Amino acid sequence: MSSAKTTTLTAVGRRKTASARVHLERGTGEITINGKPAAEYLYTEALLKTATAPLRVSALDGQVDAFIRVNGGGPNGQAGAISHALARALQKLDADLRPPLKKAGLLTRDGRMKERKKPGRPGARKRFQFSQR
Repeated sequence: MSSAKTTTLTAVGRRKTASARVHLERGTGEITINGKPAAEYLYTEALLKTATAPLRVSALDGQVDAFIRVNGGGPNGQAGAISHALARALQKLDADLRPPLKKAGLLTRDGRMKERKKPGRPGARKRFQFSQR
């Protein structure tokens, strides 16, 4: 993955129940997710755009290689986790990238999760049907 000359930066990103680990190094712009090319793993244009947003904001699209391991969650959560991890790794790569990444909201961990089911109810907030008589 990394040779003696290149420095590999590692960062973790999370979204919902998805977690992504990114290994970033200078290169040709190759992005590999769980052993597959990014366009193949993130099968829609919207998912790919979400995941690679930090590269576009930092204007490093095509200049860094990213090796990503992601697990948990669904496609949207995984794309968000990849985006968060990439933003954190790019910030480590160059501290001057922090303001544009922060302004785009890419360094903030999205803490929204599915609410847990409560006892005595059919769902998180739903109630069983109430009958007056």
